[in-house]
Amino acid sequence: MSKNPKMGRPTDDPKNTTYKIRLSKTDLARLDFCCQKTGKPKSEIIRMGISKVYEELKG
Repeated sequence: MSKNPKMGRPTDDPKNTTYKIRLSKTDLARLDFCCQKTGKPKSEIIRMGISKVYEELKG
């Protein structure tokens, strides 16, 4: 058998860029709270925040 590249769910918006950030304990606690309340992962909460600020600045 030949090895196939790792297959995941197909997407129109692949997330293939990594970015490292530093957070204070307060910011991390807020992020954890948001994740706990929404059931969404940290990366999704951060993306939601980016979208919210972008829309505010654009509109």
